Amino acid sequence: MAVVTAMKTKREKRFRLTYRQAESLTGFVMAAPWILGFLFFVAGPMIASLYLAMTRWDIFTAPKFLGLENFEVLLTDDNLFWKSFRVTTLYAVFSVPLQIAVGLGLAQLLNQKIRLLGMFRSIYYLPSVLSGVSIAIMFRWIFGTQYGLLNTVLGMLGIEKVSWLGNPNIVLISFILMSIWGSGANMLIYLGALQGVPTELYEAAEVDGAGSFRKFFKITVPMITPVIFFTLINGIIVSLQEFQTPFILTDGGPADSSLFIVLYLYRNAFQWFKMGYASAIAWIIFVYVLVLSILVIRSSQAWVYYEGSLRGRGG
Repeated sequence: MAVVTAMKTKREKRFRLTYRQAESLTGFVMAAPWILGFLFFVAGPMIASLYLAMTRWDIFTAPKFLGLENFEVLLTDDNLFWKSFRVTTLYAVFSVPLQIAVGLGLAQLLNQKIRLLGMFRSIYYLPSVLSGVSIAIMFRWIFGTQYGLLNTVLGMLGIEKVSWLGNPNIVLISFILMSIWGSGANMLIYLGALQGVPTELYEAAEVDGAGSFRKFFKITVPMITPVIFFTLINGIIVSLQEFQTPFILTDGGPADSSLFIVLYLYRNAFQWFKMGYASAIAWIIFVYVLVLSILVIRSSQAWVYYEGSLRGRGG
């Protein structure tokens, strides 16, 4: 009898072990699509591009290993690369804060109780979901020198026409202004954050005699800093990869004054067939975005406030 009981206990233990294995296997199977997708479409191409970045490859011949020569040439002997780097950085420095400010301003306006509120929210958000090509064509009509909408309005005011996309000193400003068009996405995020701010804070501030300006900067902004932090990181990543609009409107001109770094990567890869050199540019962009993101994340301890936490804002 004792032997039978022992065998039964042993079988139960084996069953429990098998059940745990089956449970683990089920988890791996459920995660397999993401794992395989990451390996084949993210990790694999990244490893391949890192190898190609250390080669000379024109697609038609076998890659020739060069070591770090591509990076050395880029950083020490490629003026066009540094110009594209400067153009992209300036664009990010001005466009990201502008998008944050416009998005937050729109959210603040649309957080009021007004008629047709839903319609206004949809109108402001709609541009964020439109095709990038159609947006670029629309801005070509707006910023056109001869018959553009903006110059037509300026002409009605007695102001001379401006070559928005043909003047090297103005073209980058034009692209920065165009970036406001996508502020609707930030608006929607900020709108959700504003509606999550406790109303009792505003009521207490009103009792203390605080005005709208003071309530905005002392209550609203600190309470939504986590959302501002998110949109800042996302804006940096997106702005440093700007490609579609300058490619369609100016193709980097005039005189390479709108040559964004991803557009320069595209030229090397698909116009000049310098795939190894283009891969090196891609890795520099990756490192640049990574470093900036880390700096912003580290700085968040001083200005991002998380409710219930003593950290953030130097607290």
